[in-house]
Amino acid sequence: MEREKLLALYHWTQGICFRHPGRGETATTVVKTIHPRADGEYHVRACRDCVIDMEAIREEAAAESGSKYEPGHAGEALG
Repeated sequence: MEREKLLALYHWTQGICFRHPGRGETATTVVKTIHPRADGEYHVRACRDCVIDMEAIREEAAAESGSKYEPGHAGEALG
């Protein structure tokens, strides 16, 4: 899928990418929500480059396992 079409599947807001915190605030999307015992809820955010990388990993894993790949679900396990 074309990069811009893939990125359009996500809702982007300013935030800190979990892989690139040194870049500061940039356009990010929530890819996972975790629930630490001591602190309610934490949203794991990824920048555009990381979402593209994560989607490529998911697509390759789907092809290797014979699973169906559906774009727009970076951070989720294949189903």
